[in-house]
Amino acid sequence: MAEAYPPSISDGSSSDNSEAGNWLQGDQDDGDDFSEQETVQVISLMDDKVFDDALAMVTYCKEKYGLDFLGVRDRLGLDFYGSIKLINFIRQKVHDGKPVKPDDIKASDLEDDSLLKPVLEDDALIVCLDDLPAAGEAAPQAREIKQKEAPAVDELLRKNAQLQEELEKLSQQFSNYRLAVQQTLDQRWGEDEKPESSKARAEAPAPAPAPATNGTEKKDDSPPEATYYFESYAHNDIHETMLKDTIRTNAYRDFIYNNKAIFAGKTVLDIGCGTGILSMFAAKAGAAKVLAVDNSAIIDKARENIFNNGLDNVITCIRGKIEEVTLPVPTVDIIVSEWMGYCLLYEAMLPSVLYARDKYLKPDTGLLVPSHTSMWIAPVADEEYVTDNMDFWRDVYGFDMKAMQEGTYANCRIEHLPDAAVAGTAQCFRMLDLHTCTKEDLVFNEKWTSTYTSKDKLDGFLVWFDTFFCESRQEQVEKQLTWKQWMDVKGKESVAFTTGPFDKETHWRQGLMLIDHAKQPKGSEEKVKEGARLEGEIEYAIPEGHHRGLNIKVTWGLEGEEGEKRLSQMWMCH
Repeated sequence: MAEAYPPSISDGSSSDNSEAGNWLQGDQDDGDDFSEQETVQVISLMDDKVFDDALAMVTYCKEKYGLDFLGVRDRLGLDFYGSIKLINFIRQKVHDGKPVKPDDIKASDLEDDSLLKPVLEDDALIVCLDDLPAAGEAAPQAREIKQKEAPAVDELLRKNAQLQEELEKLSQQFSNYRLAVQQTLDQRWGEDEKPESSKARAEAPAPAPAPATNGTEKKDDSPPEATYYFESYAHNDIHETMLKDTIRTNAYRDFIYNNKAIFAGKTVLDIGCGTGILSMFAAKAGAAKVLAVDNSAIIDKARENIFNNGLDNVITCIRGKIEEVTLPVPTVDIIVSEWMGYCLLYEAMLPSVLYARDKYLKPDTGLLVPSHTSMWIAPVADEEYVTDNMDFWRDVYGFDMKAMQEGTYANCRIEHLPDAAVAGTAQCFRMLDLHTCTKEDLVFNEKWTSTYTSKDKLDGFLVWFDTFFCESRQEQVEKQLTWKQWMDVKGKESVAFTTGPFDKETHWRQGLMLIDHAKQPKGSEEKVKEGARLEGEIEYAIPEGHHRGLNIKVTWGLEGEEGEKRLSQMWMCH
């Protein structure tokens, strides 16, 4: 019931008859002056709508709420004072949020003289009682409900009813959503076996955070870097970018949908679920249970997405780090995760996947999706890029701003370069079989070679990765096969993709490491000529105090050069 009254409503509980009589006498004395005012504002008995006259108001209440004020007055045979009591009786009911049932109003309800005291101060309806038709008198058409205005009023009433219906639907959806959230939390903590009615679940308060094992409140002791990492994934922009990366998203979708027999009836763990897209793919493919885990606040949006798509009976959302949460199952059949970062290993999410693999994935039969990744390096020559982005600072509207160049060569730049910028043959320097690799395998120093094919000077190196989706853990990917060569061997139903420069751009792009020739031996950039055979090493290392960061060091030289004759440089990926 709508609240009809402003804060100036008097306390209707008072029973001071003398005060009521004084008020009534005073208003009777002033009644003529009030009725002579040009504008009268009569507030509806049932809500806060305002009318120009009493008859329009009672007509509205009868049509909108079924409250026939004149009918009740005539049925009870009320005089002027009885009508005042009826007005205040109804207003008090509405103010208290109680239903008004006209047929249930009895003369005994109006015996208390305290009802002569107005519930609504300066109630114009009381002053305008004489404007209403007398008992048995036919009511003239209300001024507000004129013939030309009736259609507009009817339309407003229809729209109001429609909005009320939509509000009730939304309220029901919200109640269902609360129930789904409660059930999800119950499943998370293994409480879904407790007998509890749906109504009780929906009305239950949100559960308190799970206590730590020592009985004290568990605190997030993550370093600021880790906190920032998870917070960065709480916003829509980053997820929109990833979802719009059709190379990435289609690969997961195609593998899952093309292999429904693998997913049917299985328990799937989605690590870093984000918006829940991979979990929903798995549920649609027939998975019996999907556990969606994420330590970012995006898990709340994922839970809504899953509920709105009718998959909350299959997917359980769990917020927390995979290393810290307690899953409601001892093992899973499949782990699906989009863990790859820039240059593959930036952000260091893969160790979390390997942790979950060792703890939850069924040995021998469990499947990781994706299953393999390969890492590639190639020399780069792109004079135009260097001029636009690095040499730019040496002549800015005639001024030398070389101070702005400081540090620019120390960072690995994330760019998608044209294939023409690749200045030599590409080499796969590392293949990761995700079913068998370890955390220690993610820090390494590997050899690489390349034949230089450009007439331009060597500007730097480019790093990217290919990703493969195998249908069983026994299947292997040969190290030197590109994603396209592997798919040609496997057939059209196989799924793989590249982040390299020879295909459509992905949100990962490539890692571009430009050589700071000013810090290399003089003339070294002239050593590498077209047709030269390059040899060197590439090292991936974790910077101290930044475990989600990545340092990449490349050494290079002409074939046969060793030791100090080789050049080297390290770049930070952040």
